[in-house]
Amino acid sequence: MTSGIQFDADAIRKLADILRETDLTEIELSEKDSRIRVARIIPAAQPNYYAAQPAPTPMPMQAPMPAATPAAAPADPEAIDLKHPGLVTSPMVGVAYLSPEPGAAPYISLGAKVSQGQTVLLIEAMKTFNQIKATRSGTVTRILVDAGTPVEYGEPLVLVE
Repeated sequence: MTSGIQFDADAIRKLADILRETDLTEIELSEKDSRIRVARIIPAAQPNYYAAQPAPTPMPMQAPMPAATPAAAPADPEAIDLKHPGLVTSPMVGVAYLSPEPGAAPYISLGAKVSQGQTVLLIEAMKTFNQIKATRSGTVTRILVDAGTPVEYGEPLVLVE
């Protein structure tokens, strides 16, 4: 009488072949009181199937627009008084747009006069464009976001003084 586990070496070899052919990492068979599990560890040097495709060419970065143009000049939000009465902050998470549609004139520009309640930009959230309005009348002194950039809740967008 022999003790220990009895197994079929040919069956295990066939299961191992199936693992290699199908790129599986594990196979388990059960029958009555017997169970066979074959697993393999894929080495880190496994071929990268994506490497055969050429890597995307990085897009050249555009130079920042000079501050003299009406475009927004990125500013350090840390230097802004977050309690300033003319600070317009984002009421939601979304994507900021400075004009009503691509190619259209922006709602505001640096130095522009705005009235309280006037739309200063849009935020797209869940495929809905939400108008963001000036909190007071005055002159736009800073535009703190660029068109098409994601914004967070409470993030400073525009400063009106």
